[in-house]
Amino acid sequence: MRRKGDLPTKACVGCGRPFAWRRKWARHWDAVRYCSQRCKRQARAGA
Repeated sequence: MRRKGDLPTKACVGCGRPFAWRRKWARHWDAVRYCSQRCKRQARAGA
């Protein structure tokens, strides 16, 4: 078991805030760019 502080983190492309690895992203962690659906929607609306 890992502690939350030991998990890998990334910066969100939409808002710039750091977010941590989640189990549901385990298979495609390299492809994850946004911290939430809200950031993803806002990025698409702004483009």
